[in-house]
Amino acid sequence: MEYSLPAWLGALCGMLVAAGIYVPGIRLVEGQLRGSSDAKTAEQRGAFESKLSVVRRLILAFDVAILAAAGYWIGNMLGSARG
Repeated sequence: MEYSLPAWLGALCGMLVAAGIYVPGIRLVEGQLRGSSDAKTAEQRGAFESKLSVVRRLILAFDVAILAAAGYWIGNMLGSARG
């Protein structure tokens, strides 16, 4: 792992892209899950919301990890090609 400015800027850009993709992506997934949910009681709705919260966190963690790593790699490649 190389600690260069272009690599870190690439990782930052990857995280910003991940945050931008997260909002519309989670709305899509949440809409699909809510549409397929058959929670009728308050207890079932509470359990569904708890599971949905875990799904949101997993999607965000996966999104940030993948895109930050990709941004780091791209920044590192561009930085080493430049000089």
